[in-house]
Amino acid sequence: MAERGKGLNGVKKAAIMLVLLGPEKASKVLKKLDDAEVEELTLEIANLEKIDEETQKAILSEFYEYAKAKDYLSTGGVEYAKKLLETTFGPERAIDIIDRLVSNLQVKPFDFLRKVDVAQLVNVLQDEHPQTVALILCYLPPQVAAKVIAELPEYLQVDVIKRISTMDSSNPDIVKEIENKLKDRLSAFTVQSFSQVGGIDISAEIMNNIDRAMSNKIFEKLSERDPRLSDEIRRRMFVFEDITKLDDRSIQRVLREVDSKDLTLALKGASEEVKDIIFRNMSKRAAQIVQEELDYMGPVRVRDVDEAQQRIVNIIRKLEESGEIIIRGGAGEELIE
Repeated sequence: MAERGKGLNGVKKAAIMLVLLGPEKASKVLKKLDDAEVEELTLEIANLEKIDEETQKAILSEFYEYAKAKDYLSTGGVEYAKKLLETTFGPERAIDIIDRLVSNLQVKPFDFLRKVDVAQLVNVLQDEHPQTVALILCYLPPQVAAKVIAELPEYLQVDVIKRISTMDSSNPDIVKEIENKLKDRLSAFTVQSFSQVGGIDISAEIMNNIDRAMSNKIFEKLSERDPRLSDEIRRRMFVFEDITKLDDRSIQRVLREVDSKDLTLALKGASEEVKDIIFRNMSKRAAQIVQEELDYMGPVRVRDVDEAQQRIVNIIRKLEESGEIIIRGGAGEELIE
């Protein structure tokens, strides 16, 4: 059965998978892609002919295998993933899945650091050059990187965040050299493929996982050194779907400031969870009116939806800065009710 999908390229397989997922789930996937990828997939979907049942099963099976493999890789690394995949799919199939995943999805280097204690990692990194620290943290999950940054000396925290934000790509030779040095000081590792690292989005994810008091201190100092960069990181730290982090009272306060047209347009591209939270904090009549407008609204441009959502996000940030609402944010933040 797996042979049925072999003649299809990656884009066509992805298009078929989106069709099989259904409109609601497919739209959530498309939101994660850039405009060029969305256009390519949309065109491919439009040109799809009838998909026979065997091909559907083959593609679902392949995506299932990839999902399993990625889950195992993120949990325990390549060797761990290989052992579990051998148990599930057999040794030959396991090797094939791992090989394709590593070559196609570019598994990140520094995989061995996932098993290293944060305190031990901090002890090693605090004596390294800030650029080296920034490079390594780019390859770690944002939650782990946040814990490391929280334990670094204050002067190093700001420098590292700035370097992560301005980092574009990594030289494979340099990455390999750094891996070798860390191998000697920490533990054995598996050499991985190389991929683009760093950027403002990575900084935003890391900062989202740092507790708010420390986050504010870092931003205060970063604003003095590079206000434009500081503002850009802040802008990416909260997205429209993060409205789920607000309590009911805060959402009601936000809704008093939001233009009704912006709200309807923003909800056009929102998840059911966000819609439910918004409607729950409106009067029945107001919620009914918005729902009717959504039902009768025709196709809208993604850009228009994004702009409406961004205007609402700007209102949320403004209200948070003035202390009128609280965003339940980073790890370690405590609230007194």
